Amino acid sequence: MMEYRKWKHMRPQIRCVDHTPVHQQAVYVYQAPQRIWHWVHAISFLVLAVSGYLIANPLPSVGGEASEHFIMGNIRLTHFIAAYVFAISFLLRIYWACVGNFYAREIFVLPVWRRDWWRGLLYEIRFYLFLEKDIHKELGHNPLAQAALFVFNTLGSLFMIVTGFALYSQGLGEGSWADVLFGWVIPLIGDAEATYNWHHLGMWVMTTFVIVHIYMAIRGDIVSRQSSVSTLLSGWRMFKDDLPYEP
Repeated sequence: MMEYRKWKHMRPQIRCVDHTPVHQQAVYVYQAPQRIWHWVHAISFLVLAVSGYLIANPLPSVGGEASEHFIMGNIRLTHFIAAYVFAISFLLRIYWACVGNFYAREIFVLPVWRRDWWRGLLYEIRFYLFLEKDIHKELGHNPLAQAALFVFNTLGSLFMIVTGFALYSQGLGEGSWADVLFGWVIPLIGDAEATYNWHHLGMWVMTTFVIVHIYMAIRGDIVSRQSSVSTLLSGWRMFKDDLPYEP
């Protein structure tokens, strides 16, 4: 195991070499609160997406007394509970970005003032377009993944929270905490129907991102010889068959 202090001044890019057990290295990157949030965030979003889809596309009517079923009411309640979990955990994640390590802030702050970050972003785009052969690996997220997470996950989550609780405020009524904090959203967008449509569209955008994100994480484990999925379980970034890159 290599401690982070041995890596902090090292260029993040790594080149692949023939496998030697000596070259198998690991760096502790993602702290426990960050990993816990990732899975809470993922599960709560899954519940929100499924329940939100069913709210938009209600199940067929069920015969008998409504009091014996109350299916849609339970689906809506599940959606509301998951929304609270999603929003509260997101606020806690913002707190951890302020007090955690460097990698806890990656999806909240894009280093757009750094020229090498832009070079890395363009390189990753060219790599995924099959215009580059060499794999650049990083301790944290590569610039393209960082930008995608910031736009589709961080800003996307914030958008879904704001529009979702704005719609929720209509049920709680005027003067409620949700109306005070988020009631301004509906007039800004136009009306409740427009807000709902944007909220529903946001769900599909984030769902598409999640599918691509899962694909890229599994692909990264296979192609880059760098741990990805397991890193979000253990926190350790494993570099297999590698030596530190030296230009």
